[in-house]
Amino acid sequence: MQIEKNKVVTFHYRVNETGRETLEDSHDGDPLVYLHGHDSMIPGVEEALTGRQAGDHLEVTVPPEKGYGVRNDDAVQRISKSHVLHASKGARFEPGMMIQVNTPYGPRSVIVLKVGMTTLDVDANHPLAGRTLEFAIDVVDVRDASEEEIAHGHAHGAGGHEH
Repeated sequence: MQIEKNKVVTFHYRVNETGRETLEDSHDGDPLVYLHGHDSMIPGVEEALTGRQAGDHLEVTVPPEKGYGVRNDDAVQRISKSHVLHASKGARFEPGMMIQVNTPYGPRSVIVLKVGMTTLDVDANHPLAGRTLEFAIDVVDVRDASEEEIAHGHAHGAGGHEH
């Protein structure tokens, strides 16, 4: 069965930034499961998987534009600590921490860059934004999605999402 829209795809992957060591490797755990064609996978990987089938191995280089996006310098901002969600009074923040902040568009994950007395300098770019990534992918399984999965826009079950 070939990978196309409304197929549930299960795959293992290894990813690294071009010329650098491995950032993540799913072979040490469960494979990734997603619903193809529903914007739940970075575009460069989804494009490379289209037309493939179980048992296929592929290697793909994904530029920032088809990965986690180009870096946006405007996404680095100084915010009040009062915008941090789920932080107790007197919470300690450190550079490199990922925290959730309240924005006009809802909660958003950001990385703390600098800690002040009442403010934080944060970066809302994805940690892999602006990076060219190399993926080694092993397709484990391809199956038809259920009507419920298609309606919900994501895979259910083992490795997917349970309700």
